[in-house]
Amino acid sequence: MHATEFLTQSELKSVPPIVVLFGGERFLKQQVQQLFLQTVYGPEADAHELASFLEGREAEWRSVADELKTISMWSGKRCVIINAADDFVSANRPQLEKYADNPAKSSLLILDVKSWPKSTKLAKKVQKTGEAIECGELKGAQLQGWVVSHAAHKYEKTISRQAGQLLIDLAGTSVGLLDQELDKLTSYVGQNKKITDEDVRALVGGWRLETTWNMINGVRDGQLDMALVELNKLMTAGEAPQKLLGGISFVYRKIVKAVRISAKTRQLGPALKQAGIFPRDVGPTETYLRKLGRERAERIPELLAKVDLGMKGESSLPPRLLIEKLLVELSP
Repeated sequence: MHATEFLTQSELKSVPPIVVLFGGERFLKQQVQQLFLQTVYGPEADAHELASFLEGREAEWRSVADELKTISMWSGKRCVIINAADDFVSANRPQLEKYADNPAKSSLLILDVKSWPKSTKLAKKVQKTGEAIECGELKGAQLQGWVVSHAAHKYEKTISRQAGQLLIDLAGTSVGLLDQELDKLTSYVGQNKKITDEDVRALVGGWRLETTWNMINGVRDGQLDMALVELNKLMTAGEAPQKLLGGISFVYRKIVKAVRISAKTRQLGPALKQAGIFPRDVGPTETYLRKLGRERAERIPELLAKVDLGMKGESSLPPRLLIEKLLVELSP
């Protein structure tokens, strides 16, 4: 089951003795974990004081097993949460397999891992006695649908798919950041039940959106120094790098679409219009692409994907440096 489906439940009917949260979306893992802890301890209790939180690289199976077997004085279940548990699982697979056969009914063990192959013996055992919940990245229509349903379920607001996509384009694909923006939008619209495109542009865009456009236009017009100055303004103001990447991707998706259309029609100007480039930007963008060249233009999706993955942990470079490097690579 994916976390987005799991979280549609307002309360849990039962709590399994073992739960595995796998994937890379931290926000979804936190939300699922919170639902389990609230079910065990109650919504008013301080679950973080009552549960035991361990780091995978430091946790030892003997201590974990003793903790799970200890009867809780404060609730019906003892909860042990092991974060970044991939190394812990690898080092203690035989012990976990044995425990999964006969887990302590009065305890809850939550394993937070990145990877959870379903074909392993441990995964099959957990499937019988516990629950594995996917907390992977949402993409495309799935992410768009999540924005719409999350706004309705958590904030009791209606947002169209078009407004939801605009929010994604401006704020990025991190569901944690999107939740924060929906929270702000809910306060912004007040008693209004609907969040519109205009609301998204006004609140999520604002001066930051204008500065982002200036940064992108600086790259397009060969003014890299100016683009880096605008980037510095945004980063100094606390703008999330993921959000900046969302704005860059919003513009460059249209440019890439135009490049692909023009490959068939051999007419770049009309292709830019067809791809949705604003009329005032068609001329400068055509000049930019002719300087850039088709070979480099066709590599734009690869550059954007590389930065996106880098921000999600596949690069040791800080997010700001990844954005700066991207601007340099996009310059004509």
